[in-house]
Amino acid sequence: MLIYILKRLGLALIVALTVSVIAFALLRASGDIATALAGEGATPESIAVIRQTYGLDRPVVVQYFAWLWDVARGDFGQSFFFRTDVAGLIFGKIGNTLILGGASLAIALALSIPLGVLAAIYSGSMIDRAVTMFSLLGQALPSFFLGLALIMIFAIRLRWFPASGTDGWRNFVLPAVTLGYYITPPFMRLVRAGMIDALNTDYVRTARAKGLPARRVVFKHALRNALVPVVGLVAVQLGLLMGGSVVVESIFALDGLGYLAYQSISYRDFPVLQAVVLLLSLAYVVLTLLSDIINAWLDPRLRAA
Repeated sequence: MLIYILKRLGLALIVALTVSVIAFALLRASGDIATALAGEGATPESIAVIRQTYGLDRPVVVQYFAWLWDVARGDFGQSFFFRTDVAGLIFGKIGNTLILGGASLAIALALSIPLGVLAAIYSGSMIDRAVTMFSLLGQALPSFFLGLALIMIFAIRLRWFPASGTDGWRNFVLPAVTLGYYITPPFMRLVRAGMIDALNTDYVRTARAKGLPARRVVFKHALRNALVPVVGLVAVQLGLLMGGSVVVESIFALDGLGYLAYQSISYRDFPVLQAVVLLLSLAYVVLTLLSDIINAWLDPRLRAA
């Protein structure tokens, strides 16, 4: 198990370094940062001053390693627009994104697991087709459309929940439902497929032959094994939630990392955008690593492979 963890950790470090290179290169590929900061009509002299002030006159490789060294020490630089430390700015907002991601994941699991089990038990019936249609609808609806529809119904017309802000738990309900419903389909399909395979295995047929109650057979024997691949998907979807929250946080003006990324793009705040992209990518890498380790612990066949 230790050798497996060390191998996965080494691969994760390589991916993390690759992500840092891509995050650094993409912003440079978008154009001359000094010219963008100087604005339209800036003189060559003012552009040269900005380039020298922020170290943009150095070779790109030197800039990358200097930036990587600062990031390793927790220094993400200064925000061009907010005029404050980028690290403090990000860590002051990451809590809202984590709350949104956790709540969305809880909603997705609360919907997908019982629906997936129900669809598997009644495979091929009207119940199965209805659950499948519910899943397809969640996958077909864009998150921004669902978010705006929820605002129109529950915030403006019914006034049950606020449409924006982060004043309390009620502000997270509509964004969490939007993101949670959006990621429900892959969980539901995975649970349904796993349950159908588990219900047709020899150990489940043996448990039924022994006269065990149907509920115990389904939830203790079949569901326990069907949920093993769901663990890996949880980590992947949580990483996607953190990165994909940009649209939802912008719609609901939720003061998290997604909304901060939207603001940094609008204001051309390159240090903030670069740090957000890097942190969200690293979070995805770490969560994927954890899911691999948990799956290997649950399923010895993965360690053997």
